[in-house]
Amino acid sequence: MQNEILLTLSAGSLRTLIGKSDLGVPDIFALPAFTERQLRLRGLNIPTDMLKGFGIQQIDKLRDSADRAGCPVLLLMEDNPIDFTDRSATWAQTRQRLKVLGNAANKLQCPALAVRCAAPDTDEAFELSAKGIKQCVQDLDRFELNLLLTPNGGLTEDPAKLTELIKKIGGFRIGSYPSFAAAAKSGGISKALRRLAPYAQAISASIGGFKAGKHIGFDLEECVESILAVGYSNTLAVDLVNVGPKTNVVKDIETARDRLVALTSPPELEAHDFKSLEALLEGGDEESHD
Repeated sequence: MQNEILLTLSAGSLRTLIGKSDLGVPDIFALPAFTERQLRLRGLNIPTDMLKGFGIQQIDKLRDSADRAGCPVLLLMEDNPIDFTDRSATWAQTRQRLKVLGNAANKLQCPALAVRCAAPDTDEAFELSAKGIKQCVQDLDRFELNLLLTPNGGLTEDPAKLTELIKKIGGFRIGSYPSFAAAAKSGGISKALRRLAPYAQAISASIGGFKAGKHIGFDLEECVESILAVGYSNTLAVDLVNVGPKTNVVKDIETARDRLVALTSPPELEAHDFKSLEALLEGGDEESHD
């Protein structure tokens, strides 16, 4: 039986719509209802910069909005790369920032935080990053929060090296947050996604738009087939990239949603399949009946 995948949305896809009351998105607090009712997607991944200036009151309001809409915040994404090799005075500030984000995620009832590593691809950076990330994972454990590593340049550009880093850190609070776009850049979409999907709590379905019915840049079908092949059954977030002034955001999201639903849904049984099932339930096979 094919594993069920929950389709969600990267809130960054809707940046250009926020503030447009005529579209039903007067502010960020309207995003959960718009995502669930208009786009028919069942959760949100939110970049941390979209929460800039938020205090406890705003965090609580966003959580309540998500609860009412039935569209929970499932992932916070810190886009600013973090140097986990740093052991200078700024390291304490980095850990404190992650704790602040962890507290925000906890109040949002969000189970995971995604981060990018800023480190060169060297053995020394690998060891220092592993130790630094392990410290942060321990810091975030008090919030019952998982830390997910997003592919980035340098140390985590190679999917094999990223999985090696995750194994080195160890424990059930560490994982990956791959993206279709990063897999495409790696030069081997299928190989990259097959390596990272088993460690993923969420995957970004990067969408570059559609032309003549086909996705621009890479094959969505290959991406989905790759993650299904290794039994992936968590969330898949529609994430529009390179949104321009002429981008029809809603149309592109709806097209991506429909395409991903078709690719991730189990095939429907034909009439002859039901006859075969009935025969099996009766204790025989179809050929044994006259």
